[in-house]
Amino acid sequence: MRDATSFDEFYRSTSRRMLRYGYAVAGDHTEAQDLVQEAYARAWRQWAGLAAHPAPEAWLRLVVARLATDRWRRLQGWRAALSRSGPPEPVPPPNEDAVLLAGALRRLPAAQRQALALHYLLDMSVQDIARETRVPAGTVKSWLSRGRARLATLLPDLPAEELEANDVA
Repeated sequence: MRDATSFDEFYRSTSRRMLRYGYAVAGDHTEAQDLVQEAYARAWRQWAGLAAHPAPEAWLRLVVARLATDRWRRLQGWRAALSRSGPPEPVPPPNEDAVLLAGALRRLPAAQRQALALHYLLDMSVQDIARETRVPAGTVKSWLSRGRARLATLLPDLPAEELEANDVA
């Protein structure tokens, strides 16, 4: 049985030192927080036996160091894969119409936005949308109609053909 009180005391008395150690090992504050958090989680799972260990803080440091080593090895693998494949192609910025459409979609009620996305972006039929959203087909038709009408008022300068052609979620 784990003793939460003794673990809390152990955590309070060692956490600052462990974070400093994790930072020294990893070289990054956020990564150090992740390493130390994982080490404490492992310590908690084994606390019944670890509480009797002659040096539980040394055990925790060992876990932090091993986690950091594992992280470094994983990153080396990613770096090697990246060097073989090269950097990814740059992603072009969205066109102005896509930005306007995304902004207008955010101003619609969630149900209308969902119905429009399912219908126009995923090519789902009204019946399929009704089945997925668990509403009658007439409700879906209403959402689509009201959503299109609202988009037309929000985007008066954008032709309807361009609205349907933009791939915006």
